[in-house]
Amino acid sequence: MPQPAALIFDCDGVLVDSETIVMRVEKDLLADVGLEFEAAEYATRFTGLSYDDYFAALDAERRARTGESLPRDLYERIKDASVVAMERDLEAVPGIAELVTVVSAPTAVASSSFPASLDMKLKKTGLYDRFTPHIYSTKLVPNGKPAPDIFLYAAERLGIAPTDCVVVEDSVNGIRAARAAGMTAWGFTGAGHADPGLAERLTAAGAKTVFDSHAAIALRLQE
Repeated sequence: MPQPAALIFDCDGVLVDSETIVMRVEKDLLADVGLEFEAAEYATRFTGLSYDDYFAALDAERRARTGESLPRDLYERIKDASVVAMERDLEAVPGIAELVTVVSAPTAVASSSFPASLDMKLKKTGLYDRFTPHIYSTKLVPNGKPAPDIFLYAAERLGIAPTDCVVVEDSVNGIRAARAAGMTAWGFTGAGHADPGLAERLTAAGAKTVFDSHAAIALRLQE
């Protein structure tokens, strides 16, 4: 197929295999405050959200379950433990280094991570230089995913019409954001956190196609 006019990548769970690491930290610390979730429910509801939206949703959930708000130090505990775990264990998603060599279209990263964390993850996995300067955090826009703001921002910076952009996303919230932006959404299930039902959930959220590896995306672009 012809390459899209622009290809916009989510970061966590698409470029870097961080979701398994972070979800393990989050779920362990949330269980300590009485918030336990089934894996599929947790991934569907919370993956892809900005940290502000994520903690607001968790606070509402804990109030509904226990009548109490989240402990004030929970954010810092999760953040600090996640940074330690990622600095120790983080790797690029298999195949991404090869994929970016066959992508001739303009590219960007559009992520819910904080800017400093986003840069750290891309630098640690050797991907920063490939995408800079088009590396964008939802901290740059009013609303995080599933709102379309970050994808529209990335398209504007690339100088490409939203309808001509393809987004690669691993989360329901990310797919919804891409579709709300008027972009074609490709689901991705090639990272370590993907469960057997993820492809179906991404399709239901609006993904046009779901790929189980970056090698599969590379083949699609070279057809």
